[in-house]
Amino acid sequence: MNTTKEAKKVNIGKVTDYPVKVGKEVIIGEHHIAIFRLSNGKMRAVENRCPHKNGPLSQGIVSGEHVFCPLHDWKIDLDSGEVQKPDDGCVKTYQVTVEAEDVFITI
Repeated sequence: MNTTKEAKKVNIGKVTDYPVKVGKEVIIGEHHIAIFRLSNGKMRAVENRCPHKNGPLSQGIVSGEHVFCPLHDWKIDLDSGEVQKPDDGCVKTYQVTVEAEDVFITI
């Protein structure tokens, strides 16, 4: 019996639905995902929960390719999901693709 899930690509709107440097929460099934449109034009997605105290990352401050948790200011790399030192931890990342002006996330 194969228990691995197949990845699913989901349309989550248009690029213009996502303001630059402002996080937005998208819920797909049981996945609560924070989506970010960075100032360099890249789109990034991570689980919407800081590993420290479950702070909502979509409400954090975006700087470069990092988001700062709104609860305790933990700095998280939006590309790798890694919490930056001296803190420790990691959040799940999701692949985001843009086709024309449509944004897709793979879950």
